[in-house]
Amino acid sequence: MKVFQLCGRYIVSLGAVIAVVFAIFLFGFSAPMRGQAPAEIQITPIRESGQSVTGAFEGWYPNPDGTFSLLMGYLNRNSTEILDIPVGPNNRIEPDGPDQGQPTHFLQRRQWGVFRIIVPKDFGNKKLTWTIIANGQETSIPMSLNPLWVVEPFKDAGNGNTPPVVRFETNGPSFAGPPQGIARTLTTKISDPLALTLWFSDDQPPVRIGRGAAYTPITWSKFRGPGEVTFENAKPPADVEGKTSTGVKFTMPGEYILRAQANDATGDGGGGFQCCWTNVHVKVNVSAAARN
Repeated sequence: MKVFQLCGRYIVSLGAVIAVVFAIFLFGFSAPMRGQAPAEIQITPIRESGQSVTGAFEGWYPNPDGTFSLLMGYLNRNSTEILDIPVGPNNRIEPDGPDQGQPTHFLQRRQWGVFRIIVPKDFGNKKLTWTIIANGQETSIPMSLNPLWVVEPFKDAGNGNTPPVVRFETNGPSFAGPPQGIARTLTTKISDPLALTLWFSDDQPPVRIGRGAAYTPITWSKFRGPGEVTFENAKPPADVEGKTSTGVKFTMPGEYILRAQANDATGDGGGGFQCCWTNVHVKVNVSAAARN
């Protein structure tokens, strides 16, 4: 019981908790325990509004070029309040920040693997810290290459499951797993709705409700941007070929980043693990409407 009380004080993924519990049994309860957040950051109850937002360090994984990716999500402890926190004093990653590609638009509750930070080959024992101040409450989360937090987001070691594949054309480049930079760049005007089309495929697609019924493997959301974003359908149904389509409108000109999350049968966050889901980022440059 003591183990779970300790782990419950941190914002951790289930895979990380399992790793920590395993380490405790190996090294004993006297070993120092280091989670993904300082001890003073404790989970508070989910309420409709007025609560804090905490970054969630999902873990890290090596890249083919020898660099490393730190995989990040977050927990917005509000069930209805969505927060916009610009990069700066209230939303910063240090050192070498404050901007390390983090979101500025925070959806309700837990969001998994929404961005990654690439660190160099010689990162070693260094650390980064993501600090967020929301509703007057400050939280900070450290990130490092601690061996306890290594993850495998591209394949489930237990059953061989892999993340969904997303394409912007039927035979175009494929994207799977954590965000890989900007997957697509689009342009539009405030006065013109923008069409968003994706093709989804997977070895374990979401279960259809009934024969021929549509399923919704894709969820669109705002990641960054100066104004409000409205989707015609944030969870567009997929046809038999896996094609999904929706429209989006913007209230202000500027640069936006949208996030498309693709889930397979394991659901949000892979059911608490770092596999198998896919996040892609789409940049949209929005210009003002032409004057008459």
